[in-house]
This record gives sequence, structure tokens and C-alpha cells, in this order.
Amino acid sequence: MQLVEVNDKKTAKQFLDVARIIYKGDVNFVCPLDGMVEAVFDPSKNVFFTHGECIRWILKDHNGALIGRTAAFINKNKAYNYEVPVGGMGFFECIDNTEAAFLLFDQCKTWLSARGMEAMDGPINFGENENFWGLLVEGFSPASFGMNYHLPYYRNLFEQYGFKQFFEQVTNKLDLTLPFNERFRKIAQRVSDRPGYRYEHFKIKDMEKYLNDFKVVYDKAWAYHENFTPINLEDLREQFRQLKPIMDEEMILFAYHDNEPIGFLVMAPDANQVIYYLNGKMNSIWDKLKFLYYQKTKGFTRTRVMVMGISPQYRRLGIESGFFLFLRKVMDRKPQYTELELSWVGDFNPQMLAIHVALGGVFHKRHITYRCMFDPAKPVIPMQVILEGEVKTGNSTSH
Repeated sequence: MQLVEVNDKKTAKQFLDVARIIYKGDVNFVCPLDGMVEAVFDPSKNVFFTHGECIRWILKDHNGALIGRTAAFINKNKAYNYEVPVGGMGFFECIDNTEAAFLLFDQCKTWLSARGMEAMDGPINFGENENFWGLLVEGFSPASFGMNYHLPYYRNLFEQYGFKQFFEQVTNKLDLTLPFNERFRKIAQRVSDRPGYRYEHFKIKDMEKYLNDFKVVYDKAWAYHENFTPINLEDLREQFRQLKPIMDEEMILFAYHDNEPIGFLVMAPDANQVIYYLNGKMNSIWDKLKFLYYQKTKGFTRTRVMVMGISPQYRRLGIESGFFLFLRKVMDRKPQYTELELSWVGDFNPQMLAIHVALGGVFHKRHITYRCMFDPAKPVIPMQVILEGEVKTGNSTSH
């Protein structure tokens, strides 16, 4: 077997083609857009290069056939916030062969070790965690936009190598053809009717205002998360630019109290329902015409809640319920949407998982973010549970 560093157009194309080869014939696989993957590794498009570095490889067998790929990266803003320095690996694809998989894992470990790292998380993204994050271990159905899809044997490859669970990511789904339960609806309505509180949807003409409001809430809401770092406005702008082709302004909501931003919810139509037909290609005019054709003829029936945040002092006041009541009214005007995916929530966030249950959400998928300690004698300490503005060690109950 031969490991080859991706360092030119030919190897970059091969890196993308590995996924198409591994999942050939798998009806559940939705090939991520090539441009979206390549943007992760482009310093001109990914602001994480301002405080990090990355590398990627492809793996060939003795006949020169592509059989695997992986990437390794260091986010210097977070690498040193743990008990040991931690790097990342991701975009892993491989045939069902431990020798091949371990060669890829070893390459990541060697590269990270040479840069002072003592552990690696994976599979994760060289970017924010709403895309390409975690290993799918349950719920092998078509992935929504930005979510990872994997084959069942991948779990054994990771765990046999020595990766241990760092945290679990739960995705629930909501049947939009069914009404909310009456108790939830009454609570949400009571919150929405309070004086001084209001909800409004995003307006692209005022994007800078809403991005700043987003940052205000995010930096407060995530402050209690383990190893928090404030969000970068330029990175946020890029994420909204990527979302723009499928953005529905009414699906992005902000909450205010006395004109102060106190919460946000970002939802979008599931573009993967159309991307499914493109095999990862949307570069040429023909590709874009195909996207528009399938968007018109197939349409979107599913949406995905990508992220929601509430300022800590406004939690347990029902602001989240108000968001979903507002969204319910929006979705009732768009009957083509029959399913809402609530993805993803970590097991370290039991309060948000409880909201999913109150909404009527049912279990849909499970991903795992693993950690591999380079010194096997050192234990993996699970992500810490967030409870009422403080952090407690341990995992919440899994489904």
C-alpha cells in the first residue's frame, strides 16, 4: 500500500473520488459537494488557517487503486485547552481492512505528534462542528446537508485502533404533519406573549446586524462549554454565504428582550434531497441547471435545525419553546415540508435533549466523536455535562 500526500490538482481530485468509490452502489450515500469539501482545505476560504494547519493523504493498494483517505489538522485556539494537547483527524474513508485503516490513523498520529499533540479527536472537521463531525454509528439512512454518513464497519476500525468515545451526538426528528402537544403549545404561547419579548426572522439585507446579534448570543451561550473560544465573525460570514443558495429567511430566527439579542435558531431546507442526484458536482453551469431542475421537480420535504443558542440568563424561561411555536407557524404555511431534523445535540447537553422530547421528537441518528490518546495508559475523559451554567463531569444518559 502507498500513502500519497494531497498536494496538487490530481491528488485533490483523487481525494474526492475516494468517497465515490467506497460508497458506490450505496443508495443511502449522498456525496458531499466537491466544492464544499475542497473549501475546508483552501486557506483563502477557511479562516481556521489563521490559527491552524492541516494536511491530507490518499491511500492506494499495490495496483494503484484508491482504497482510502484521511486528513489531520490542528486548531491552535483549542488544541491546548485540554489535559493534553489535542489535534484532529477527519474526512476518513477506507475499505474494510484494518491494515489500511491503521496505516491512515498512524499517519495522522505521526504528523500530529511531530507538532506536539498527544491525542487526536475524530472524525471531526477543520472548522465549526455543524458540518462533517462525528462517526455515524446508528441510523444508516441518507444524511442531511453537512452531516456525516459512514458504513457500519467504520466503528470497528476506530475502536480497534484505540479510539474511545469522547461524546455522543444525538439527532432527533419531528413529524411536521402532527400538531405539537397542547401543553407544549400553551407554554410556548405564554412565553411569546410576554411584554418586552419578541421573535423575528433573519433578513439578508440586514445580514451584518444579525451576524453581530448571533455573535453576542453565541459568545454568551457557549461560554460554559468546555474549551470555549469566541466565534470569529469572518468565519460566521462565510458560513452564511455557503447557506445562501438554499436559505429561507423565515427559517432563521432571533429572539430579543427589550431589543437585546437573547437567542437564535438557524434552520435550512435539506439541500441533500437534491444534491443526492449530483454526485458531488456543482461547478459547471450544467451542474447548477441540474440542481435547479431537481429542486423544482423533486423539491425539499425536510428541514434541518443546524444550531440554536440562548443566552444563559434567559434559559428555563421557555425561549426555546417560543422559537418552535414561531417556526410551527412558518412551516404551516409551507406544507411541502413534512419532517424537521433536530441535529445534532451532544450527550453533554441534557437540557436541549429534553426540549427535543417535549417537542415530540423521536430518535433518528447517533454519531460519536472519538478521542485517541497517544499514550494508551492515559484515559479519555468524556466531555463534561453542562447543567444550569456550570460544568459537571460525566455523560448524560444515552438513548
